[in-house]
Amino acid sequence: MDLLRSLPLGLYLEQPITWLHRLDPRVKLAWLLSFLLTPLLADPLWRIALVVLLIAITLSAFIPLRVWRQQMGWLLFLCLLILGLTCVLPDGLNTPHQPRLPADEFALLRQPQTLPPPPAKPPWYNPFGWGQSQPENPLRQGHQAPDLPQPTDYRYVIYSVGPLRITQRSLDLGIRVSTLLFTLIYSTNLYLLTTAPEEVTAALENWMQPLRRLNVPVTEIILTLTLALRFIPLVLEEVQNLIRSVSTRAINWKKLGLRHSIEVWLMVSERLLENLLLRAEQIASAMQVRGFTAPHQHQVQWHRFRFRIVDWIALVGMGLLWAARLYWGAEQ
Repeated sequence: MDLLRSLPLGLYLEQPITWLHRLDPRVKLAWLLSFLLTPLLADPLWRIALVVLLIAITLSAFIPLRVWRQQMGWLLFLCLLILGLTCVLPDGLNTPHQPRLPADEFALLRQPQTLPPPPAKPPWYNPFGWGQSQPENPLRQGHQAPDLPQPTDYRYVIYSVGPLRITQRSLDLGIRVSTLLFTLIYSTNLYLLTTAPEEVTAALENWMQPLRRLNVPVTEIILTLTLALRFIPLVLEEVQNLIRSVSTRAINWKKLGLRHSIEVWLMVSERLLENLLLRAEQIASAMQVRGFTAPHQHQVQWHRFRFRIVDWIALVGMGLLWAARLYWGAEQ
């Protein structure tokens, strides 16, 4: 078991170098934000178009099949499962409501030409009319709303077989949830797949430059993020080593019982925490020896930004994407 290579999300693909790798990380970050923001208040067709666009970008970059099949396969299965369940589940709450129009509104159009005579006044000894039958309203005698033909072929219930019922609302809700889940997860994963951690932090620092005027510690934040990204492989390596050390001892867990098994895993967790703290102390000592005593001293430029023709083409494509979103993708 190799945790550093078996994780389905968040891995950086070093080889082969695709055209997505050659894009400027700032441009890729802008595209990522576009994929995350354009689905908001968009119609279902636009959300489906974003899913198709992400798959087309993956195929056009000639990413190896073993990589995107591992990262896209389970996500597509999950989204299709959510789509199917949402379509057949009830589309709303069964709450009572009062209609806006009366049930016999057509009876109001059939009023007589002359008004009916006013009701007789009750006698003086029975001013409230107790015990007397009330006259029936002639407007409500035998009038029912006729069955009118529908002006369009619109149907709220799309498919209904037994307890399974697919409506317009349930289908729309299923498309929204499944496509939004796929777009949010896979667009972020594709960005991390083709962008090195140092490029990610460098792009974020470049985008956060205006915050320096507000006395925001941009350099400290980026340095912390860079160290955190560097520390993640060390955590996975320590977890992998401890799991291998436990598996090589061939412990009979059934014989140990629940209590002793918990004690063993508590000891393993304690050892993992000690190793991680030791690694963090070693990294801090190495940085102090090399002169990294302040965030503004001895800064290392991980990536040198330079716009190429393909970056300008990507920016133009992003502008066209937003124009199409504003013109066609708005929710009706």
